[in-house]
Amino acid sequence: MTRLLACFLSISLPVYASQSIQVETVASDLDFPWSLAFLPEGGYLVTERTGSLVSFSAAGELLSRHSVALPKIFVAAQGGLLDIKLAKDFSQSGRLFLSYSCGNIHANSTCLASAQWAAGELTAIRPIFHAKPDRQGAAHYGGRIALLPDNSLLLTLGDGFDFREQAQNKASHIGKIVRLTEDGAAPTDNPFVEQPGVAAEIFTLGHRNVQGIFYDEVTNKIYSHEHGPKGGDELNLLEAGKNYGWPVATYGVDYTGARISPFTEFAGMQAPLHVWTPSIAPAGMTLYRGELFPKWHGNIFVSALAGKALHRLVLENDKVVTEEVLLKELGSRIRDVRTGPDGAIYLLTDGANGQLLRLTP
Repeated sequence: MTRLLACFLSISLPVYASQSIQVETVASDLDFPWSLAFLPEGGYLVTERTGSLVSFSAAGELLSRHSVALPKIFVAAQGGLLDIKLAKDFSQSGRLFLSYSCGNIHANSTCLASAQWAAGELTAIRPIFHAKPDRQGAAHYGGRIALLPDNSLLLTLGDGFDFREQAQNKASHIGKIVRLTEDGAAPTDNPFVEQPGVAAEIFTLGHRNVQGIFYDEVTNKIYSHEHGPKGGDELNLLEAGKNYGWPVATYGVDYTGARISPFTEFAGMQAPLHVWTPSIAPAGMTLYRGELFPKWHGNIFVSALAGKALHRLVLENDKVVTEEVLLKELGSRIRDVRTGPDGAIYLLTDGANGQLLRLTP
């Protein structure tokens, strides 16, 4: 437990075109941190992909670090403990949701569990959803969670890397975003719930590996981004029942250089709002609605792993009109980005010595 350090060191970075930034290190020596949640009384919960949930006080003091007893959790390569999302009534119920990879190297998938957080302990862990079918390997799990106003939730699912054709198979959860009730069932108003032979949980299809999703309460819009292969990362505006193309339409090519598809767009499939080529490997995402950075109000922020930066996107009429690349100076793979209740922007850097960072003007 003493391995985790809270330091609150700060550095100032060059003035960017839009804003000067100060970066504070809230905590260091995190073991492949993946996701961040803010506790209502102040403080943070951080998931580590290697299987632990870490809690910090508002001052960055380490409070606890628990190995999470998730049934059949599978920690390997890109798999392990992934996203965390507090239920809307968390202040009263203490309920939260955790996504993780489950199974073994021969048969695994993305799973979702609910649990209770109280007095610094995680209890009542209950699996509520298991994406089907299982697949082999240890890549492309998706795993991001977004809560919607009707108390349903969205869970992003990857294509398993070697199973990309399944992203177009409506009987499979692979390469989809699913919409679930808080108990893991398919809501009765899901777009395909009445169709025989179609997985009732599907919200959208044709995805590769979605590791960023955000519901904007102001506009009632849902944005997601996904990893392309060699190039072709996408930012998408999600609509229920729509097909986002993978692997029929893509701006990327295979890692061998081979062409995946002759189409960048295809009839009946949604074109992305924005594409990154070469790939930046987008990870987390937030849409900024805080008060500390008024110039950035309504901007989308995307954290990049391969790109080792934070990308700021300005949208007008659902088109990206400006992109600014921030924090290249840090030289860090950035796994997650969140807007804090204090209006600051928080980041998790990826790796065996990951950090929780806080951005202020």
